[in-house]
Amino acid sequence: MKIIIIGDGKVGYNLAENLSHESDNDVTIIDKNAEALRKTIENLDVRCIKGSGVSTKILLEAGVRETDLLIAATSSDEMNMVCCLTAKKLGADHTVARIRDPEYANELSQIKTDLGLDLVINPERAVASEIVKLLEFPSASSVEVFAKSRVEMVEIKVVADMPIVGMPLKDISKKVSSSVLIGAVTRGGDVIIPNGETVILAGDLIYIIGRPSRIFRFCTQIGLHTQRVKNVMIVGGGRVAYYLAQYLDESEIKVKIIESNAERCVELSELLPGALIIHGDGSDDKVLHSENLSHMDAFVSVTGMDEENLMTALLAKWCKVPKVVAKINRTGYTQVIHDMGIDNLVQPKLITANYILRYVRGLQNEMGNPVNTLYQILGEQAEAIEFIISRPSKLLDTPLRKLPIVRGVLVAVIARGSDIIIPHGNDCLRIGDHVVLITKGRPLSNLDDILEES
Repeated sequence: MKIIIIGDGKVGYNLAENLSHESDNDVTIIDKNAEALRKTIENLDVRCIKGSGVSTKILLEAGVRETDLLIAATSSDEMNMVCCLTAKKLGADHTVARIRDPEYANELSQIKTDLGLDLVINPERAVASEIVKLLEFPSASSVEVFAKSRVEMVEIKVVADMPIVGMPLKDISKKVSSSVLIGAVTRGGDVIIPNGETVILAGDLIYIIGRPSRIFRFCTQIGLHTQRVKNVMIVGGGRVAYYLAQYLDESEIKVKIIESNAERCVELSELLPGALIIHGDGSDDKVLHSENLSHMDAFVSVTGMDEENLMTALLAKWCKVPKVVAKINRTGYTQVIHDMGIDNLVQPKLITANYILRYVRGLQNEMGNPVNTLYQILGEQAEAIEFIISRPSKLLDTPLRKLPIVRGVLVAVIARGSDIIIPHGNDCLRIGDHVVLITKGRPLSNLDDILEES
């Protein structure tokens, strides 16, 4: 695909990095900042153009008339909308805009229609949605949903006293539960696509896939007892906190937000009448203790500074808050942060990239079996990806054990109507199935790509 990205900030760079790794993509990035482009030129195999993404001349130079997809990810919502509108008028097939301002949140449907946008992404709202999933399943480090929420993939950290430690997967399915699947294991910074002989060790992060109720039961069986979150303390009163408080209010969860900017506190008080807004320094341990940190069911730190988020999260862990979530913008320190004991991280860049990559994979395969959900595991090492089987294929109606599936690909779940199937060798794929795959080192845009070439 021919792709133009406008804006070489954190999101734009991350998207260019992900999309350029796929051999079929021809990526061009546009930005007015020469220093940002220099970094991109040095690190990525993409074409860089210095200039404004709203300039017709610059867009034509980038080849907008032949472009399959234009993604506008500058820091200005208005510029992103104008870029997409201009690109559509000049002939771009598809456009994606990052729109972050809450003032636009309730008008996105109309904006999409009026500007001809194919996709709108709001990173802060997406991060808030991700945090809500974590709070709904407090024992998990991350939660991803597939097949219209009928299937979940939950990340759990294995500790020494769990009964599955030292047990190979084939015994876990016999002795603990055969209604869920451990689809991936991360150990020492590496991702393992396991088989029946893989032994689970203390310190592993395991990715459990299945029906939500079955995952909940499995977690209870291995000693993870989940208590419903009733009150949450949020440090930082930015957009993520605003969206998160809205979601939590709908679930009748009490919310307390600590924000250092007095004007922003007044704004939040008006926007969120159901939340308690505290004007104070959320990085000050005295302030947190005075607001009864240790009595909270959950603590979420979403300020604009990674260091502050990490320090307050560590304090909350020390105070034995059951669920602690920290927002981290840097992506290179994930394993170190996990080793510090903070298992619940949300990373806006990765969440945004996953969202847009799913859309791009779907465009690449419009005439085939569309990509419905995509989730990256441990950066870019592995992916969980959901396809909807919408057309005939040589994969269909053949037992999985007879298919020449390439190494590094696991057929994890088949969702068929109301049935959720953890597949075995004799199971077959059929038209209409939602199938979730876990793949390592092999980005997939087509379901047929899982077969070895004959």
